[in-house]
Amino acid sequence: MKMLIVGIISMMLFVSTPTNKTVVGKWKTIDDETHQPKSVVNLVIKNDKLYGNIIKLYRKKGEDLDPLCTKCTGSLNNKKIIGMQIVNGLTKDDNEWEGDNGILDPNNGKYYDCKIWLDPSNPDILNVRGYIGFIYRTQTWHRVE
Repeated sequence: MKMLIVGIISMMLFVSTPTNKTVVGKWKTIDDETHQPKSVVNLVIKNDKLYGNIIKLYRKKGEDLDPLCTKCTGSLNNKKIIGMQIVNGLTKDDNEWEGDNGILDPNNGKYYDCKIWLDPSNPDILNVRGYIGFIYRTQTWHRVE
């Protein structure tokens, strides 16, 4: 009986222990087509808004190590992708971060509305959804320790 009570208390503590993990930190992005690592994005919160910059690109042999965003427009045209802010001022709503024109895809230079949330079963997985209207694509990013 004593072991049963200890077991139940242990389970309650484990289940009720909150995770301290947040979306803040470094995240490895995965290419949708090749399923290979694509970049590392560093997410930070400034003034209650979420921002993210590319801090690393995974490049194949022969590819430019520090390419320019040739498809970006405006002030980002022909700017280096490494260091570029691609997550732009998302606001928190419950357990999600979202915003209009909240994420930039440097591959095509387009901004998409965005929603970001931690996977409820694994806080080291981040779901990143870019969308226009009813059309969306969700990527899975992996926490980099």
